[in-house]
Formats: sequence, structure tokens, C-alpha cells
Amino acid sequence: MSEERERVLVNAGCGPAEGGKLPAYFDGWRQMRVDSDAGVSPDILADLTDLSPIADASADAVWASHCVEHLYEHQIPKALAEFRRVLRDDGFACIIVPDLQALGSYLTEDRLHEALYRSPAGPVSAHDMIFGFGAAIAGGRTSMAHRSGFTPGTLQRCFREQPFAEVLLRRRGAQMELVALARASAAADDAARVGLMNALGL
Repeated sequence: MSEERERVLVNAGCGPAEGGKLPAYFDGWRQMRVDSDAGVSPDILADLTDLSPIADASADAVWASHCVEHLYEHQIPKALAEFRRVLRDDGFACIIVPDLQALGSYLTEDRLHEALYRSPAGPVSAHDMIFGFGAAIAGGRTSMAHRSGFTPGTLQRCFREQPFAEVLLRRRGAQMELVALARASAAADDAARVGLMNALGL
């Protein structure tokens, strides 16, 4: 019997190694940490729109949590195309972004700087969700500024011209996040679709 193939995860926009925790689903996988900020000591120093150091069809999953919103709108299709290029045919990409539609009442009620929830880096306000985490930007990490924003409809439209077989969207209310789970090949059935999302804790 042949040995089981090593599973490979591309952690896009990884940030510091001690930062965001990956789902337990990826335990035992080989992780390639990718970031454009040399200060976080990534395995691969690269922009999301150019993952050329990573070979075609070499990864089983791409994890892109709170990084795509740092791109300009015109760059997003390039990044998604790169995610698909590096995936194997049975792989998937998981993209997590702030849900700006969830901020409606905070804007109309003039609560822009009110803390919405506490992240590992500190409290997050509506202003942080729209423009980028203020504490990090004030500390000199200007790359943390947000250059695009998403509602469910705009996130779905980002995938229209991309070569993914299917995309499942989910709204995470408590975290005020949107999740897009994009598969290179279609899932066998709805149970498989929902099962993977749940296995990722999303």
C-alpha cells in the first residue's frame, strides 16, 4: 500500500506565527506561511496576487483569513486566480473577510468607534472593520489598511469569473465575518459541502 500523500496548506496573508490560530482540521498538514510583510517571518515572502514561488496544483487548501480586504478591488480577481492555480483538483480555498453589511446600525447610530468584539489583538470597532485595525496602522503597519470591502453579494460576485467549481458562502454573525469556501471540484452532495464548512469550525 502506498503511503498517504502529505497534505499541504497555503496560509495566505499569514501574519505573525503567534497570531491567528488555524482550525484543528489542518493539524498534521505541512503549512506554507505566505505574507508580503517580511517582519512576520513568512516561509514565502510574496503578494497574494503573485504566488509564483508556489508550483501549480501543489496545495490541498488555501486559508486566507482577513487578508483579501487589504487588496484593492482590481487586485482581488488576480489573488483568487492564484489561489485556484496552486490548488490540486480536489482542493479548496477558504476566504474570510469582514461583513460590512452587518455594520449598518453602527453607522446610522453614530457608533463608529464602539467596540464590537475582542480579537486576540484587542477590541475591534466598526471603524477598524471598514478601514483596517487602527492600533496596527498607528504602530507603523500601514499595510494593515483595508482597500476593499465586502457584503455577501459583492463577495459572491468576486468569484463569477474564477475557475472554481462551486462556492459556498456563510455569514458568521458573532464574528461579523463572511466566509467563502471555494472548491476546485464540486462536492459530492450537500452533506459534503456543509460537512467541510463545519469541520473547519465555520
